[in-house]
Amino acid sequence: MKKLNEKVAIVTGASRGIGAAVAKKLAAEGAKVVVNYSGSQADAEKVVQHIVSNQGLAIAIQADVSNAQDVKSLFDSAIQHFGKVDILVNNAGIMITKLLKDTTDEDFDKQFNVNVKGTFLMLREAATKLAENGSIINFSTSVNRVMLPTYSTYVATKAAVEQLTRVFSKEIGARGITVNTVSPGPTNTELFIKGKPQQAIDGAKSLSAFNRLGEPEDIASVVAFLAGDDAKWVSAQNIGVNGAMA
Repeated sequence: MKKLNEKVAIVTGASRGIGAAVAKKLAAEGAKVVVNYSGSQADAEKVVQHIVSNQGLAIAIQADVSNAQDVKSLFDSAIQHFGKVDILVNNAGIMITKLLKDTTDEDFDKQFNVNVKGTFLMLREAATKLAENGSIINFSTSVNRVMLPTYSTYVATKAAVEQLTRVFSKEIGARGITVNTVSPGPTNTELFIKGKPQQAIDGAKSLSAFNRLGEPEDIASVVAFLAGDDAKWVSAQNIGVNGAMA
């Protein structure tokens, strides 16, 4: 029997990269999946098609996680279609790498709106709409554990996500809901690779004990564990998934 049979999951930012891998993995474990996307409808539909072609159930729903009304509609649409939501994966995020002195107000606001406000709004909605004994997995970053120039604003958003996770776990624990954070290291996704010279990518590989980047599937497997019943005594934790990078 698959570990997530009869569970329903929302995965934000699931049209590409880690989010897409998480959606596929949860579906492979038996969950019905809501593939959330902001602008990449065609990519989201490809994820849905992959899941359906492998005998899973999935739908794509557009929502901007930084918009409160969109978040409400995302939950309501998921519940209307599948009857409930058991698993929430807050994966949607953006990363802008610049020296702090070169970071604009727009750069700052864009990252905090999606990474922090988006997670906050999803958690606030989940407080009343996630099913009893559910699971929430938020995304941080292993870059929080090192001091890399140009990442200052990005890691600030992820530090905020980690604190939201810890406090919210105590607030919602009475309903049997676990809340954890996963912190990937450098991962082979468009978000990480785009705009980086090969030298920088090779340097990121060398930070791990295995001299490679993580793959989205490496992260998805840990998310699937945290979403299942085997992880019901794990809450308020931040799990680094980074190949011994940090």
